[in-house]
Amino acid sequence: MEKQALTDNQLESMSFRGGVDSMVDRATLAIGLNPDTAKVIQACNAVLQLKFPVKLNNSVEVFTGWWAVHSAHRLPAKGGLRFSALVNQDEIEALAALMTYKCAIADIPFGGAKGGLMINPANYSEDELREITRRFAMELARKDFIHPSVSVPAPDMGTSSREMAWIADTYKLLFPEDLNQNACVTGKPVERGGITGRTEATGKGVQYALQEFFRHPDAVESARLMDGLPDKRVVFQGLGNVGYHSAKVLSEQDKVKVIAIIERDGVVINEEGLNVHDVRQYFVETGGLKGFPAGDYDENSTEALEMECDILIPAAMESQIHAGNASRIQARMIVEAANGPVTYEADEILTGRGITILPDIYVNAGGVTVSYFEWTRNLSHMRFGRLQRRYDELRGQNLITAMEALTEKEVPDELDREISRGASELDLVRSGLDDTMRTAFQDLREVMKTYPHIRDYRTAAYAIAITKIAKSYYDLGMVEPPRP
Repeated sequence: MEKQALTDNQLESMSFRGGVDSMVDRATLAIGLNPDTAKVIQACNAVLQLKFPVKLNNSVEVFTGWWAVHSAHRLPAKGGLRFSALVNQDEIEALAALMTYKCAIADIPFGGAKGGLMINPANYSEDELREITRRFAMELARKDFIHPSVSVPAPDMGTSSREMAWIADTYKLLFPEDLNQNACVTGKPVERGGITGRTEATGKGVQYALQEFFRHPDAVESARLMDGLPDKRVVFQGLGNVGYHSAKVLSEQDKVKVIAIIERDGVVINEEGLNVHDVRQYFVETGGLKGFPAGDYDENSTEALEMECDILIPAAMESQIHAGNASRIQARMIVEAANGPVTYEADEILTGRGITILPDIYVNAGGVTVSYFEWTRNLSHMRFGRLQRRYDELRGQNLITAMEALTEKEVPDELDREISRGASELDLVRSGLDDTMRTAFQDLREVMKTYPHIRDYRTAAYAIAITKIAKSYYDLGMVEPPRP
């Protein structure tokens, strides 16, 4: 089957959803999957559009929201809920599709979903946002688009654990008899059924993805990034939840140099490395980067994406790197912490130029991975580590006693504490997340060995995802399996 070339006009007019589908088509051709099977995988199962009124300050406003279930081959369907004035149905469908593929790559037994409410949260007070969120949740729950075993939202752009707590409480009021009501959403506050480590999970996942990449010398050499992570010059776009946490841990623990941080009002640059915590504090206090004392400010943030650097990490909106600027990108490697930051046409250009891209459906899987841990914790009604933590401590103490008896020397206090310490819930969450990101990257490399003509990680990632999803459809008899 020959690959059909896209015209320049088609590329320029391609929607976000169209770009995601084109990436699936490319992987379908690469592994020889039946095109009819690919069409089944690409189809969005259901999209609900809601218009609902809310009375605010003696006036009534009508809000528009969506919930899209891309795939229900596994349940529940899982996805973030974003509040943004720019949200639209095409974006929600595309993000739901990305979630399906992301869960498949990370070996998480969820289908893909996404929700959105067309609203600028900054324009409303906390009380007003609570009323709007509760009403939106009520409308979704009444139509079975929120349910622990059907559709489970999580935080996304414009939402946080606060909104998830409101949604969970609304569901509880509607269905007080549901024993598993806490599992209707993830990303909740810890004291409301959440799990430690969920807030920074996506950022930690970015760190683990990069750490695993640098464990493979041939991959590092192919990207023209010698040695390890320390002192790599990194540019970040976006200082929200994902951008902040990934920049912070990479700079503090892996000793990368964050030389530039891009936000909506401009970019702050320091070739010696920025203190990410200080930048974030300044940004929260002032609402922008202008005037930050420990760096040079430039209001032209779009050109900052084209700075010379080792690694570029877009962690903001989709379609930030496109056909118009892809040829000017100077990073040796792009790590997609955001959803869809590189368009299909830009991906073709960048791959052709030999720039290594770690794709979003792998890199930012940390959020849904820890959401899965939270969901299973809610269903089990037991925190992780409760059964074995003290047992592990006892085994550690017995080991120390044996070591001291054999060597006739006392184990240093610091080593004693480390060996005898039982794993906390956070330890277990991060261990599971690290394992997920390591295994997924190794799977990408295995696909590239199996199909030598697949030379980029994005195509490899989509190949893994669609192969797993197709297998579930074969097992159900919905599509014909490939002939031997």
